Amino acid sequence: MPLKKEKPVPPKKIIKPVVEKVVEKKEKEKEKEEEEGGGKSSKTFELLRGFRDILPEEQGRWNLVRDTVRSIAESYSFDRIDLPILERSDLFQKTVGKATDIVEKEMYVFTDPSNRSVALRPEATASAARAYISHGMLDRPQPVKMWYVGPMFRHDRPQAGRYRQFYQAGFESFGVDEPIVDAQLIVLGAQIFRELGLDIKVEINSIGTPECRQAYLAELSSYFRPHRNKLSEDDKRRLQKNPLRILDSKEEATLELLQEAPQILDWLDDKSKEHFMKVLEFLEEVEIPYVLNPHLVRGLDYYTHTVFEFVLVQDEGDKSQSALGGGGRYDGLIQLLGGRPTPGCGFALGLERIVRALDAKGVNPPERSKPSVFFAQLGDAARRVGLKLFEEFRRAGVPVVEAFGKSALKGQLEAANKLGVQLTLILGQKEVLDGTIIIRDMESGAQEIMDVKKVVQIVKKKLHTDHPSDVPAVE
Repeated sequence: MPLKKEKPVPPKKIIKPVVEKVVEKKEKEKEKEEEEGGGKSSKTFELLRGFRDILPEEQGRWNLVRDTVRSIAESYSFDRIDLPILERSDLFQKTVGKATDIVEKEMYVFTDPSNRSVALRPEATASAARAYISHGMLDRPQPVKMWYVGPMFRHDRPQAGRYRQFYQAGFESFGVDEPIVDAQLIVLGAQIFRELGLDIKVEINSIGTPECRQAYLAELSSYFRPHRNKLSEDDKRRLQKNPLRILDSKEEATLELLQEAPQILDWLDDKSKEHFMKVLEFLEEVEIPYVLNPHLVRGLDYYTHTVFEFVLVQDEGDKSQSALGGGGRYDGLIQLLGGRPTPGCGFALGLERIVRALDAKGVNPPERSKPSVFFAQLGDAARRVGLKLFEEFRRAGVPVVEAFGKSALKGQLEAANKLGVQLTLILGQKEVLDGTIIIRDMESGAQEIMDVKKVVQIVKKKLHTDHPSDVPAVE
């Protein structure tokens, strides 16, 4: 029987996959080396890859964001909830979706000493839904509105503005399915960015209900089937396991194909269309600009109906990095976790990305209010009196900085100069015996001796008057 002659494969078709595999292998080896600290032995401990320290000099921007989030949350009658960092891993597998990148590649999952599979939370909406069920919140007046802030964990590839431990602030509203809830959450988020001085646009879409999505997903799969050879391995897997996820792809070839792909808005049922149109009408009423994005689906399986993102207008870089936050409606989430059918809607903000956007704008408020007074002391007796005096100033609301660890007056005055304080209080052995204290004006260098029992009141007056010499000195 003659052997069948195989058609020769063009060299380019052989070379390309081989090169891609070699490159991929080198990248994985490099990443493994970085994960293990480059194989270098060291007596000091280094940060794990993808983690970071948020230093004191960075805290000004972080405090600004956290304070703004808290202020807006309270003004919209959201109550704070603090959720555990560690949860059962199946909580996220069931809600986020087994076919998502988060569950398949990014979750920190391990077995605890009780032989349970647990996970560091990759997001907090599932935890908030679990808390709603666990604490019988269905019996409370609806909607139940909660907000939170804290760290999340995903074993993602680190890049600019993205870390494996990252911080989110989130808002969740359970119990009401009216479109005005979706709209008000979007308004709330937009207001946070307005307060921070960041120019954002709202990208919005509707993905309808699981029922009306079925016909659309069949059409979407049919559209991509002839183009499978152009898709990356990840997108081929998405198309097979959960076709909706392909709309979330960042691959260039897929993005080009999506331009002609069927749009989910054309497949919504009447109820979903009506819900979405009302959301848009509410946004127009309060003059929140929005952009319809037919490819917006978000990265989690529990979403239904409205989905949205807050996108930084100035960002011309990587599209995946321009979204500062996002969310949507998840009417089936509570039931999925074993609770009674309860509608829900919410969103989360990426704090690292927001802080980075503030940094790019040159916004850098101080990490704490600048002190106006420095306390300098000489000797143990002065330190004992000074410790008590420091507390008196603190209770009076006067910010004072000290250097109890320094003993030389020269070094303390140099520290006061660097801090740019208005006044320095000097307490030595003689002053302790006399019951007095020296007040030094750091700009003029003038010094006055005052009664130590009246110093808090005198300093408060000096800081709030243009005529400090009007305050009488001790005779």
